[in-house]
Amino acid sequence: MLKKYLLSLLLSVTLLNTAVADEINPVVVMTTSAGVIELELLPEQAPLTVANFLRYVDNGLYSDTIFHRVIDNFMIQGGGFSVDLEKKDTLPPVRNESVEGLPNMRGTIAMARTNDPHSATSQFFINLKNNEFLNAKGSRPGYTVFGKVISGIDVITQIGHVQTGRQGPYKDVPLDPILIQSVSLK
Repeated sequence: MLKKYLLSLLLSVTLLNTAVADEINPVVVMTTSAGVIELELLPEQAPLTVANFLRYVDNGLYSDTIFHRVIDNFMIQGGGFSVDLEKKDTLPPVRNESVEGLPNMRGTIAMARTNDPHSATSQFFINLKNNEFLNAKGSRPGYTVFGKVISGIDVITQIGHVQTGRQGPYKDVPLDPILIQSVSLK
């Protein structure tokens, strides 16, 4: 009888811990012209990056931006340009958290950056496949993963298949813009 009680108690605590862990991670809803993508953000693994992303969500920067760089079987990138390819004003860069961080796997969201590992501001990308070469290697920083798609994997796949071309100095731009209409906390 005591064994059954302890087993039941252990199972209840495990389920409660799982439910609490799920509540800790914020979920954002990204409404696009191609469909809705839900992303679970992972602040325990990338606290500075999640806080940075949520500041942009809170101030509405992502509304009416586009996925401006799409490479099929690689990634879709957005969060930095208007439909007219006008660059958005951003906050100061966030420190790279990729060393000891999460891997760039299919369906994860990571920060885009320049060659300077600590240059990420508002732009992000969603991996369309496992991109191990974007991960940190030893002390060499990679690209910080800070969340994952929990709904809408079909939407990111669809976006990955759109036709792209060059527009001004930019290449891999969807010929028909993919609008990010809004990003909000669920």
